Amino acid sequence: MTQRVFITGGASGLGRAIALRYAREGAKVCIGDISPEQGIEVEAEINKAGGEGHFLECDVRRLSDFEKVRDDLVQKWGGVDIVVNNAGVASAGSIEDTTIADWEWILDINVMGVVRGCKAFTPLFKQQGAGAFVNIASMAGLMLAPLMGSYNVSKAGVIALSETLSQELRDSGIHVSCVCPAFFQTNLTSSMRSDIPGVQQNVNKLMKRSNLTADDVAEDIFRSVNDNAFWVLPHAKERRMWILKRHAPWAFDWLMHQESKRWMGKMGGKANA
Repeated sequence: MTQRVFITGGASGLGRAIALRYAREGAKVCIGDISPEQGIEVEAEINKAGGEGHFLECDVRRLSDFEKVRDDLVQKWGGVDIVVNNAGVASAGSIEDTTIADWEWILDINVMGVVRGCKAFTPLFKQQGAGAFVNIASMAGLMLAPLMGSYNVSKAGVIALSETLSQELRDSGIHVSCVCPAFFQTNLTSSMRSDIPGVQQNVNKLMKRSNLTADDVAEDIFRSVNDNAFWVLPHAKERRMWILKRHAPWAFDWLMHQESKRWMGKMGGKANA
């Protein structure tokens, strides 16, 4: 059966990579985005890759946009099998310097955007008796580096929501995957908010050093949905650190503090000795 996929933030970065991965399987892929020009370009790429592409404008800050997409896809394709809540933004800054407006901005997109996606499509999935949510979180929601408070909280919120819904919806035939990548090359810093000088450049350097690409992460996501796996943790080093945190938290705390001092030095902050 041909899969029907909807991806928020699908016009660039990881969203685009996921769209093209499913397209290569012949899937019907709808990308929702706030960038029509890029969206139409990726729609054409999906068609060229062997899928059936479709672009719809979707701002994850509006539940009505999700509901319109859902209704359009039911009319066009008869339903949806996979919803990838991918759209997100980044921010960096200390607790005293990050404005409340920036906190509200990132939580509205990164957390409430995922909430809206799950809320809009859950009734359809229940009606179908099947469906899958793929929620893009981050290792930032598990590792919690300093000077990233608002971003960390937003991604920890996605993890908490995903774990909750995995239990809540399982008996309705609905699968949930929670994706927690570390740094990889993407366009996340293009909309990043921060008062820290040079933070975008420093984050971009870390992204470029990664040995994983957006295509690699997309492959892990594709496999996880097929295998009904909850956790998607693409980066081996950070995966080991997360295991250490769970089994030897005191050792993780010491290592994290050492790493945090280096991180804050790069970011222009100050760490306590």
